[in-house]
Amino acid sequence: MNRHERLLQTILHGRSDANIRFADLRSLMQHLGFEERIRGSHHLFDKVGIVEIVNLQNRGGHAKPYQVKQVRQLILKYRLGRDD
Repeated sequence: MNRHERLLQTILHGRSDANIRFADLRSLMQHLGFEERIRGSHHLFDKVGIVEIVNLQNRGGHAKPYQVKQVRQLILKYRLGRDD
């Protein structure tokens, strides 16, 4: 299991939203095919075929917990990270 798969499982379990490193979440979003734009402290991610735009912010090296929850909901809604 690689680091993206481990992070994906951690996010899906939802028990440690406050402990997700910002750099790791950013890397996962890029791995899932999202394109990143940066506007000040806001990292905006969008992807063709997905209506929502994801906004992530770095808070002391970690992602904000409510933003991790939004990413989890997006992963579940669009079934992202599945290899089939």
